[in-house]
Amino acid sequence: MLGDWEIPRIESMQAIESRHFVELPVPGRVGSLFQDLNTRPTRIVVSGSVYTDDLRDEFLESLRQKFQAGEPVTFVADILTATEVQYVIIEELDLRESAERPDEMNYLVVLRESPPPPPPPALGGLDTGFLDQAAGLLDTVTGALDLIDGLGSVPDLGDPTRPLTSALDGVTAASGGLDDALGPLREIFGGSD
Repeated sequence: MLGDWEIPRIESMQAIESRHFVELPVPGRVGSLFQDLNTRPTRIVVSGSVYTDDLRDEFLESLRQKFQAGEPVTFVADILTATEVQYVIIEELDLRESAERPDEMNYLVVLRESPPPPPPPALGGLDTGFLDQAAGLLDTVTGALDLIDGLGSVPDLGDPTRPLTSALDGVTAASGGLDDALGPLREIFGGSD
């Protein structure tokens, strides 16, 4: 059974289980060490044939619908006894028709083990501490805004040069006679305005 659909006319089924190892060569020593990286996802190969156009069309529609969805579905078969395979995805489809037998379609379906979907989060188990922290932050921001509002009117800081203008008037008046005093020096050094 692939989900709620029974795969019709199965001729053979093969389960391929393997472990993944990384070879670590040791310099100066014959042989290597191997690090076990656990098992690889189990592959299941199902092959069979379907006869007549109606059965073929029904088979293709059901299988391709599950294949195109690409979502994990449950899989039950005797060959998986004593394994922990519960969910699979359809990895490959190989469909063949031959002119020798025009009313027959052979199929090969490769399934790959997929971990079960995660359970939905329990709403009652959420840590509400962050909600308390967010409420505290909101209280702090609100308090700061109230403090700023309580300061009263804030002076207009739009043009900071107004107070400096009167100070520059004094500098201009003091340096007004400087041009006349520098005249003889300009003549000595041959400079002009």
